[in-house]
Amino acid sequence: MSPQHLTVLVNAGPWVSVPPPGYGGIENVVATLVPELRRLGIRVVLATVGTSTLAADDYVRTFATDQLQWIAAPYNQVSGIAHAHMCTVVERIRTDPSIDLVHDHLEVVGPAVLGAMGAVAPPVLQTLHWDLRKHAQFYRTFNGRGRVYFAGVSQSQIALAPESLRLQTLDAIPLAVQGFESLDLPRRDHAIVLARITRDKGQDIAARVCRAIGHPLILAGPVAGISDPIELSVRLADLRDPIHDHPDTAYWRQEVEPIVDGDLVRWVGGIAGKDKEMWLQTARVLLSPVRWPEPGATSVIEALSRGVPVIGKPLGVLPSLVREGVTGFLTEDEDSLARALERVGELSPEACRESVAEWTPARMAERYVALYNRVLSATRNGLESRAPYCPT
Repeated sequence: MSPQHLTVLVNAGPWVSVPPPGYGGIENVVATLVPELRRLGIRVVLATVGTSTLAADDYVRTFATDQLQWIAAPYNQVSGIAHAHMCTVVERIRTDPSIDLVHDHLEVVGPAVLGAMGAVAPPVLQTLHWDLRKHAQFYRTFNGRGRVYFAGVSQSQIALAPESLRLQTLDAIPLAVQGFESLDLPRRDHAIVLARITRDKGQDIAARVCRAIGHPLILAGPVAGISDPIELSVRLADLRDPIHDHPDTAYWRQEVEPIVDGDLVRWVGGIAGKDKEMWLQTARVLLSPVRWPEPGATSVIEALSRGVPVIGKPLGVLPSLVREGVTGFLTEDEDSLARALERVGELSPEACRESVAEWTPARMAERYVALYNRVLSATRNGLESRAPYCPT
């Protein structure tokens, strides 16, 4: 089907506005992709929250504001949010015959609900943005039956997937970064970690290393969905506030906050726009000492595109993004991370920019359109998924 005749419902989920006001890797991808799809002539219906400002042809909204603060709450407190969002999506699908395909970005709940609809739903392509070992039971048993397919964000991510999921995954499409305005500011001395404050991202590792060697560090990202330091302080002072039950709150208070001195190690909250560009474009290095196999690493791609080298751990997609000794260093432990920080001056900003020069939004959109057509063709031809149903 020609892109000019396609209507795609892009499901960004209920967690963060599109584009995100600060943290929001998945939402940044959606905000990068949708304008390019529309440029190609695709009509986009965006399923998101009421505060989203991204231009689309139509919208599906359940919640007036984003629900990020609940995303890591206990299951019995949070499970209804994604399902409520999907109820609205399902209703739109049932009443809008113009929708040709759903491009889903909602973890597990999206394909589960859409798959359960069977032929009532349009064909589905879901982008997998996360560690595929996290919901192993679902991915081992789910069968899209020739109507729900997947796309990864890196080959290293797909390599960790259960066989059943790999059989339903069409390709891995690297993430692209949006265009940005160069602020033409001189480099400063600080390192930066640009990520949600959570143990998987390793902010405590970065803080300990920088504190030990006297290297300035900026931590940029929300704590338990809170981006404003003053708001966080007020809410933490109220012992009845449910933020105390959030696992990221415990991580922040016990492992990160004690190292944040406001001078050498600073937390600037969740940042976006010119604030984000200022801290990122003037950084000497981005630190990514992750504890998990990062599948897409949006912040790494953003840093490299701005000429900022990267130091991290050799996990997930990072070995395919960072060229050792050219655009950064990958280290196994804190001592070697400290040594790598001392060698950052050897790395070329031009080499960093060149390493991701071909990862453009236009190219990402073109590859997704090709996948849309593959999904539509497979559905029209009645091809069944090769994945086994509920394997033991």
